[in-house]
Amino acid sequence: MKKLVNVADFRASAKARLPRMVFDYLEGGAEDEIGLRHNQDAYRAIKFQPRRLVDFSARSTQVNLFGKPASAPLVIAPTGLNGIFWPHGDLALVRAAGNFGIPFALSTASTSSIEDVAKAASGEIWFQLYVVHRKLAERLVKRALSAGYTTLILTTDVGVNGKRERDIRNGFGMPMTYSPSTILDGVLHPRWSLDLLKNGMPQLANFASLDVQDTELQAALMSRQMDASFAWEDLQWLRDSWPHTLLIKGISRVDDARRCIELGADGVILSNHGGRQLDSAIAPVEVLQETAKSLSAPVFVDSGIRRGSDVVKAVALGASAVLLGRATLYGLASGGQAGVEAVLSILKGEIDTTLAQLGCPSASQLNADFLWRGGDGKVGEVNAARFVPA
Repeated sequence: MKKLVNVADFRASAKARLPRMVFDYLEGGAEDEIGLRHNQDAYRAIKFQPRRLVDFSARSTQVNLFGKPASAPLVIAPTGLNGIFWPHGDLALVRAAGNFGIPFALSTASTSSIEDVAKAASGEIWFQLYVVHRKLAERLVKRALSAGYTTLILTTDVGVNGKRERDIRNGFGMPMTYSPSTILDGVLHPRWSLDLLKNGMPQLANFASLDVQDTELQAALMSRQMDASFAWEDLQWLRDSWPHTLLIKGISRVDDARRCIELGADGVILSNHGGRQLDSAIAPVEVLQETAKSLSAPVFVDSGIRRGSDVVKAVALGASAVLLGRATLYGLASGGQAGVEAVLSILKGEIDTTLAQLGCPSASQLNADFLWRGGDGKVGEVNAARFVPA
């Protein structure tokens, strides 16, 4: 088998193992997928300006997140339906995160329950909340609190579902529907199909115990029919319900980020949902430095990260850490827990190499002075002149 040496290799391996319908669900974005591509292009446009004659013989990728050490500025992002990529996918992800010494965030739309994931965890666990219905949200928050989750993430950018045309064309949904073409696709991907036959069709585990009358809530979750009325005044309820760290995810404006902190959030996650919601939205990294300089609270970022150098760029612009979505899912779909750990090791190695090449001994010492900010022009869609020393 070809040696997998970067995230792109794991993507190719995942594509080979998964049926097209499933890979398209993992990979796809909204509408023309302009935002999906732009997320990565925005990182490519940022250039480094290394320092020389610096002693970097001893280096560290470690950072502190809310007073707790993480082996690298990485968090495994909350992603739904992971059991369709690998049997018990959420358990594989949380175990890999624990072994690697970074936090894992569980999605409301997980295929392993809040409680089962907590039992499998050996490290920091965070829970991501979709507000489908207020009473249901209250139950999920209480379960996460009882199970020992330390951080709650409110996702704000899925009031309605983005138009994901790959999924529409493929007829993707839960439960999965079968047609001659999907059956043939399964036959042509025997490793995935055998795992599915052996372990059964994954379900939304956090809703499996609900009464029959609540099945419409499951349907609402999968179609992203969230409570579109949830607004700023409702954030106080959530703050009052959660005594630990609270992060707000899906932010793309500095003024929104400020208001989140003013209303009691402990930090924000800049995100465009991996390009899966609003096409042509800005890449979160484009507003990262301005947001980090405007807040006295931690700022995280996701969407478009495929290299350790991307992580270094984000941290240099002010991110406390990045959240990994597709990158770790490529590893999961390729080889389960071992695949996730391999991807994390590759990214950590790339972070370390980039630090060395930059002349920066520690990830905690990164700042915008390591990024090129010369000239008066734009680099791609990113205005390099805005990258000023922190």
